[in-house]
Amino acid sequence: MKSIAGPLLVLVALLASCSSEPMAPTAPPPGSQGNSDPSEQTRRDNRAVADSLPLGDQQDFEDASRGLVARQDRVVVRTESGRVVWDTSSYADQTGPAPDTVNPSLWRQAQLNNIHGLFEVADGIYQVRGYDLSNMSLIRGHSGWIIVDPLTSRETATAALSFARKHLGDAPIVAVILTHSHIDHFGGVQAVASIDDVESGRVRVFAPEEFVEEATSENVLAGIAMGRRAAFMYGFGLERSPRGHVDSGLGKEPARGSFGLVPSTDVIDRTPQPINIDGVRFIFQYAPESEAPAELTFYLPDHKAFCGAEVVSHNMHNLYTLRGAKVRDALKWSGYIHEAIELFGGAEVLFASHHWPTWGNERVIANLEKQRDTYKYIHDQTLRMANVGMTPREIAEEIRLPESLRTSFANRGYYGTVKHNAKAVYQWYFGWYDGNPANLDPLPPEPLAVKYVDAMGGSSAILAKAEAAFSAGEYRWVATLLDHLVFAEPGNKAARTLLAKTYDQLGYRAESGPWRDVYLSGALELRGGDSPSPLDIKASSDLLRLMPVARFFDAMAVRVDGESAADSDVSIVFDFVDMGQSFLVEIENGVLNYRETPADTEADVTMHLTRDFWLKLVIGQAGLREMIFSDELDVDGSRMKLLSFFSLMDSPEGDFNIVTP
Repeated sequence: MKSIAGPLLVLVALLASCSSEPMAPTAPPPGSQGNSDPSEQTRRDNRAVADSLPLGDQQDFEDASRGLVARQDRVVVRTESGRVVWDTSSYADQTGPAPDTVNPSLWRQAQLNNIHGLFEVADGIYQVRGYDLSNMSLIRGHSGWIIVDPLTSRETATAALSFARKHLGDAPIVAVILTHSHIDHFGGVQAVASIDDVESGRVRVFAPEEFVEEATSENVLAGIAMGRRAAFMYGFGLERSPRGHVDSGLGKEPARGSFGLVPSTDVIDRTPQPINIDGVRFIFQYAPESEAPAELTFYLPDHKAFCGAEVVSHNMHNLYTLRGAKVRDALKWSGYIHEAIELFGGAEVLFASHHWPTWGNERVIANLEKQRDTYKYIHDQTLRMANVGMTPREIAEEIRLPESLRTSFANRGYYGTVKHNAKAVYQWYFGWYDGNPANLDPLPPEPLAVKYVDAMGGSSAILAKAEAAFSAGEYRWVATLLDHLVFAEPGNKAARTLLAKTYDQLGYRAESGPWRDVYLSGALELRGGDSPSPLDIKASSDLLRLMPVARFFDAMAVRVDGESAADSDVSIVFDFVDMGQSFLVEIENGVLNYRETPADTEADVTMHLTRDFWLKLVIGQAGLREMIFSDELDVDGSRMKLLSFFSLMDSPEGDFNIVTP
């Protein structure tokens, strides 16, 4: 048995990327990352933004504060061990006018996202906002509460529900609505309903079709790369300060804690789908492949209230997210909003999974129409320009929303941006290739950088050009020059220093929270700092329990080193004795394939184990001793073949370089 311990422990590392969404580690203290001062050009650019927008308009601030029931001056949420998972005091300095180091429009959004507490949306509808990246909504039923989107983590959901009950009473929870398959809307569900509550029928759980599959699989196959990129997108390594992370646009930041999932009891799979939940009339809209692969919205006709989930929000959303994910369908997204206007046009209040509500029918419809038209405009104009031969970068440079859309704060690029959303539309239809033969098979970054530096006369010549361009405020060009130089000469301290200063200026000017965090995270790493990995497999154990076993084999397949495995021929049966399921997993031609099969199928090795023990292996709760002595694991066949099988797999650490070669 000792001979298989090492390979199985490798499997633990291989599958450690299965967390569905990022968690942010504790940020460094203020003043620790050494950013440069804002340049005069950056100051001018930010003043121009302030002059171009009605930043004094207080309507959003009035809406974000309306209906306040109660609030805490400081919301601090900890794990049982005392680790902080949420702390609003990290953003206590976000008052007054925007500093020169923050885009004034983003600063305004950050101030709005700082408004937290328990709010009444309409009679019988409440929201807890500012306890997580997302909102928890509570709808009063005849016998108890209907909870909508129980936040990211068990800890933040527990805190939010406890605060709500303190002021609204201890009525039982009778139903949970999970609007879509992103973890900040379901990860805390076990704080409001246990699996036993659901299986016993005490709590009904409503979710869109394919919810569990999408919720457990979005980042499994590409989780390590997504996690590394998410560290940049959310600024996990940045201090929370006017020179670091200030806001994600969608909310303050992803919460940190433990994640879970429960099975759904009721599936939303059509529009309209009327359902009475504990005496409350709902009309559901099924909206798959919009902001999430599995998503729903709903209307409460007796309240004249529309919950837009994350199909609508108070910012432009991502058609493509910088952490990396499948591109979203702008046309469908826009179409669902149009459908909602037609179906629920009498709505007097619009509330959603992020941000604050909108009241009054005229304002609600105007908000929906502008959100609809923003995604439709980007879609249509990108294709119009592509059809006259423009490439993605050319389109991104030229496309501009009409004034009626771009001056609406709810359509500003605090999260997504017009530029990268236009590129997403192009990618949706045409893929990565822009049609130019020079871009069909270009050199990879490092050899290209070496030739680029040589062609421009060497590092000294490039540095001189970059310094002149920096002085002229041409930061995008400076970034291009110095990116090549750093990739050609990663030890060039002068190049790294100036590139970091350049990223500072680009970050200070960015209206998008993720763009700001990406630039400033790049600067941090150029100065020798780290962007911590967001992956914590143990925190996701309750989520992984509901993941289909087959998905783990998909994750194993993308770890196989194809060249090393090209001449291998090995087969393993995984027999899950407690589930009555077994899978034949084979490596041949450098590829791992699997299929469900009888346990007595002929193979080189058969592993008899329980699903619970498998999960312990995956999350690292079971080690060498447990594998040697456990009654939950038995192995038949060639241990050498088993060793060979696991030795063919990579074990990536998720700390690969981004801004350096």
